[in-house]
Amino acid sequence: MNEPTEPRPPLPSDPDQAAPAARTATGNPAEGDPADRAQKSSYLTTAQGGRLTTTDHSLRAGDRGPILLQDHHLREKITHFDHERVPERVVHARGAAAHGVFRANGAAKTICRAGVFDEGKETEVFVRFSTVLGSRGSADTVRDTRGFAVKFYTDEGTWDLVGNNIPVFFIQDAIKFPDIVHAAKPHPDREIPQAQSAHDTFWDFVTLHTEATAHTMWNMSDRGIPRSYRMMEGFGIHTFRVSNDKGETSLVKFHWKPRLGVHSLVWEEAQIANGMDPDFHRRDLADAIESGAYPEWDLGVQVLPDSKDETFEGIDLLDPTKIVPEELAPVQIIGTMKLTKNPTNYFAETEQVAFHPGHLAPGIDVTADPLLQGRLFSYLDTQISRLGGPNFAQLPINRPHAPVNDMHRDGMHQTAVHSGVAPYKPNSLDGGCPFFAGSDDAALIDVPVHVEGQATREKPASFEDHYSQPRMFYRSLSPVEQEHTASAYAFELAKCYEPVIRERAVKVLGNVDQGLAESVAAKLGLPAPDPVDLDPVTESPALSQVGREWPTDGRQVAILTCAESDAAAVASLAEQIFDVGMVPLVVAPTGQPLGKGDSAVAIARTYFTARSIEFDAAVLADLPAEPEPAVGVMLGELQRQGKVVAVVDSAVAAAEAVGLDRDYEGTLEVNGLSAVLPSLLNELAHHRVWAK
Repeated sequence: MNEPTEPRPPLPSDPDQAAPAARTATGNPAEGDPADRAQKSSYLTTAQGGRLTTTDHSLRAGDRGPILLQDHHLREKITHFDHERVPERVVHARGAAAHGVFRANGAAKTICRAGVFDEGKETEVFVRFSTVLGSRGSADTVRDTRGFAVKFYTDEGTWDLVGNNIPVFFIQDAIKFPDIVHAAKPHPDREIPQAQSAHDTFWDFVTLHTEATAHTMWNMSDRGIPRSYRMMEGFGIHTFRVSNDKGETSLVKFHWKPRLGVHSLVWEEAQIANGMDPDFHRRDLADAIESGAYPEWDLGVQVLPDSKDETFEGIDLLDPTKIVPEELAPVQIIGTMKLTKNPTNYFAETEQVAFHPGHLAPGIDVTADPLLQGRLFSYLDTQISRLGGPNFAQLPINRPHAPVNDMHRDGMHQTAVHSGVAPYKPNSLDGGCPFFAGSDDAALIDVPVHVEGQATREKPASFEDHYSQPRMFYRSLSPVEQEHTASAYAFELAKCYEPVIRERAVKVLGNVDQGLAESVAAKLGLPAPDPVDLDPVTESPALSQVGREWPTDGRQVAILTCAESDAAAVASLAEQIFDVGMVPLVVAPTGQPLGKGDSAVAIARTYFTARSIEFDAAVLADLPAEPEPAVGVMLGELQRQGKVVAVVDSAVAAAEAVGLDRDYEGTLEVNGLSAVLPSLLNELAHHRVWAK
């Protein structure tokens, strides 16, 4: 209860945490535990190691006199505090991250020479998830695109696969990136709204710049609000060129497939989460890892011929606003990523990690995608600005796990102590070192590609098709997903003050699907646009999140109890839920444990602190004798959100009294807690009760 007074070392990190692997500033293995880079002194010191007797009082001229300029500790402490922050990212500012391992299955070796794809090869990774529009202090569950960036620390150099949870982008050319970001960010006069696209400047831009239609369609769908990072797809967006040991080339698109399936929040859940738990996604990720429910994704590629025209089935592979439907080019799984450790320090790792699409492994090369080409410049320029100079690769989280001898010298934050007198090539004074690698030494290969044409600021005619792919996406959705999409458009556009923007947006939707345009127009009180002739499209069932069964690992199940509940029965059900890989959370009127002694059941939430958004399903074991209004609120939310509610038959009448709908498709009436689990697993495999 009291502050310790005896000197002792700082407490160790939690078991679920990991620091960046121990590497020197030049990428070579360092001896010792990675934790040895943390502060170890048992005593409080200055930055120079001088021990301090206090840090609560400044040095003064008398106990009521002015503070003295000679107080070095005060000046050092305040100065460091004043400079704690680095500029936040312009986009992707709010992030969460984790450490893990990628294990290759060998399937990619026929198309790509990169060692990271050798069968059985395990490579350490660091993954950062993020929202695009909001500041670092914004909420997690806003409707937005999510970043999905993976840093592979390969033996052949760092490879960054920098993607999103949406496979298409707003724009086709990087020169327009400042425009779309300026339009999507808060209005410059009032700095509102935060972390939202529901405002005039965004919709003004995307309805005038209709190449953004495909991305906005994905964003207005359920994909715009993932259930969690663990249940979110990732895409490399661009087309990359890969080459094998024979020099043969292919074009590929990268996909991350979550093993838990692709699931989303409904709009009500997102709104509640933004108020009740703005850290909903980052908390979910960290808690899952800490509890041992390690998230996993399969990495897959769509393999496409490296044809002269760089198209496939009429789809321009250099257009980042287009996808290749999986029915035309199946995703081939080439490995699996598992996230197993949380960061030790948010700033040192999650905030300082620096990604770049030009960080490539041997056998992986870029294409002439005009958005990718611009990113190759922009990301490096950004890191120099954010992280104080060109030596950002020497930060522990960014250090390669391959030996480095780049002959780069000096600059801000140089932490290596370079030797030699000849950091140039060729040289004789340093014995000619370093030497060039041969093609057999895992060297980076610039694949020779024929390039011709006049310098021009034009784009290919194939880039002019702005509507066929959003039409394919929308028509591939299930009816409930289509309704969610129409409602999202209506909500966003209703937040626009200028009538002409709403009218223009509805007209754009008329080029996608007349039914969608009419639905949105009706919700906005606008006339429907005149029908236009629309080319037929082939639907892609892979684009829908509904209709399949998924693993239930990591799902959170509430067990609603009262003080009189049978502690042994509740403990048994919780153990059963945990044993099948889900997370039981016992909810009660207070935090007092159920039962007594060693068999007492810990309470995870109280009715006062819990809300429906935390749970994928609920089991109603008992109700308090005195009705808890919060129980009725929770039951109403769970039912509206299409979640399963299992009710023990002895509690059905009391549950009806506080709002349980027995006719709701997701209500399961069971004979005792021992009968709950089988029915629960069957329903949770579909994520929601979609009939609702």
